[in-house]
Amino acid sequence: MKFIHLSDIHLGAPGALIEGLDPYERLARAFGYMAEHYADAARLVITGDLTHHANPDAYAALRDAIKILPMPVRLMVGNHDERGAFFSAFPDHPRDENGFVNYAEYVLGTRFIYCDTALPQSHAGAFCEQRRAWLATQLALSETALLFFHHNILDVGDPCTDVLSLNKEDQAELRALLTAHKHKIGHLFFGHVHASLCGTMAGIPFSGVASTLHQTIPSLAPSMESPSGPLEPSYRVVLVRGEDVVIHQIPFAYDGEVTWHGNDWEDWA
Repeated sequence: MKFIHLSDIHLGAPGALIEGLDPYERLARAFGYMAEHYADAARLVITGDLTHHANPDAYAALRDAIKILPMPVRLMVGNHDERGAFFSAFPDHPRDENGFVNYAEYVLGTRFIYCDTALPQSHAGAFCEQRRAWLATQLALSETALLFFHHNILDVGDPCTDVLSLNKEDQAELRALLTAHKHKIGHLFFGHVHASLCGTMAGIPFSGVASTLHQTIPSLAPSMESPSGPLEPSYRVVLVRGEDVVIHQIPFAYDGEVTWHGNDWEDWA
């Protein structure tokens, strides 16, 4: 199975720049590249921060843009989104009984579980008791599962990032829940940090994908300000092969020279 992980597209009002960049131009390049090269993907999962200011026109523009893609698209909300505005643009989008954008599906035999970590008027995230109860049910129904979040669900060791992660109480409770089901969880995916990350949480592998807009530059030093810049954007192509998960970072915006090397020893020697 092949699918695409994209995050933090931060669409503003059409025509408006966000931090000096055009999020629509960057997203159009991403969509164009994946449609050309990865049209056979089983899903495109966009893990939140669909907009920058929850502008209704931005949600409408996204709704129209994803119609051109050849693969099914799954949307999530982040701290820059607003559920009411999101549901106004996507009225038929699934939600749980408490109104959270929590939902799940089987994709070629693997349970994809999409988790809503947004907390109104906060850049930090939450995964409250109601959401954990929903996730516990989903995991109980699953034999193998991949989980998707917007927020990083553990501290990553960069102080200016960790103040924006999932709140500490919910982190601990979620960790306990995931640990109890770790034998069936193949991978944890999230966005929010605007940087490429990988590691393990309680022995469960995770990865974070960079934004298609500006990127965080990790400093790992005490600070309440996050350094960022207009680095090259990327998304991830994920290959699931039995028990193996392999993740490729795709620098879709690179338009420089490409050299093609042969792979026989003589080509290099």
